[in-house]
Amino acid sequence: MSDRIDVRKTYKLYIGGAFPRSESGYSYEVTDSKGTFVANASLASRKDARDAVVAARKAFGGWSARTAYNRAQILYRVAEVMEDRRPQFVRAVEQSEGLRTKDADKVVDAAVDRLVWYAGWADKLTQVVGNANPVAGPFFNLSTPEPTGVVAVLAPQGSSLLGLVSAVAPVVVSGNTAVVVSSYARPLPAVTFAEVLATSDVPGGVVNILTGAAATVAPWLASHQDVNAIDLTGIAGETQLATDLEVAAADNLKRVRRAPAAEPDWSADPGLDAMTAFLETKTVWHPIGV
Repeated sequence: MSDRIDVRKTYKLYIGGAFPRSESGYSYEVTDSKGTFVANASLASRKDARDAVVAARKAFGGWSARTAYNRAQILYRVAEVMEDRRPQFVRAVEQSEGLRTKDADKVVDAAVDRLVWYAGWADKLTQVVGNANPVAGPFFNLSTPEPTGVVAVLAPQGSSLLGLVSAVAPVVVSGNTAVVVSSYARPLPAVTFAEVLATSDVPGGVVNILTGAAATVAPWLASHQDVNAIDLTGIAGETQLATDLEVAAADNLKRVRRAPAAEPDWSADPGLDAMTAFLETKTVWHPIGV
C-alpha cells in the first residue's frame, strides 16, 4: 500500500494571463455535488476585481485591433486545447453538476462546439449587423460595429461549463475584453478553462476569471468607472441583486444585459444577441466623388 499523500490543489485567480492568489489571502472549500471536498478556490476581493479591470483595459487596445479572422483562429485554438483536455473537463463537470459521465461528456462536446460556432462568426458579424445607409446626397454613409470595451460577466451559477463558455465567447469574439466572476459553488470548470486560456494563444488580460461570490465582487465591477458593460445573465432569478447592480452600473452609463427570470437553456441556439449586446455602432460619411 502506498503511503503517498495527494497533492491538494488550491485554484487561483486568473488575471492578466497569470495565476495570482487572492489579495485577501482567503480561500473557500469547493465540494462536489455530493458535498465531498474537492479543492480550495481563491476568494476574490474588490482589489482583485480592480486588478482584473486594469488587466482587461490594458489588453483591450491590442485585442480589438486584431483582425476578426485572427480572433477566430485564437478561439478555435481554445476549442482545440479543450478537446485535448476533455477528460479533465468531463471530470470537472461530473463533480460540479452531479452528471453521469456520458451526460458530462455531452456538455463538454456542446461547450467545444459553441466555441467553434462563435469563432466562425468573428469575420461575419460586421457583414450581418453593419450596413450602407441610404442618404439623400452624394455621400457614402456606412455603419459598422465596434467593441464596447471592458465587459464584466457574471457566469451562470448552474451551467458551470457550457453556460460559462456561452457567456464569455460572444464578448471576446467581437473584440471586447472580459472580467468574469465564476459560479461560486461550481468553479472547477471555470478555473480549468482559465488554464486552457493560458496555454492557448489568448493574450493575457483578454479574459480574467475571478472565483468567489458574485454578491461580493459584482457591485465593485458594476460601479467601476472603467468597466463599459456588464452581463447579468448569470444571476438569473436573483431579482434584488440584479436591480442593485443595474443601479450601480448607471453611474457611468454602462451597457447592461439584464438578468432573465430563469437561467436560459444554454444548449439552445444562442443567436446573435449575446454578441450584439456589447457592440457600438460607428457611422462614417464620405463623399462619393465624381
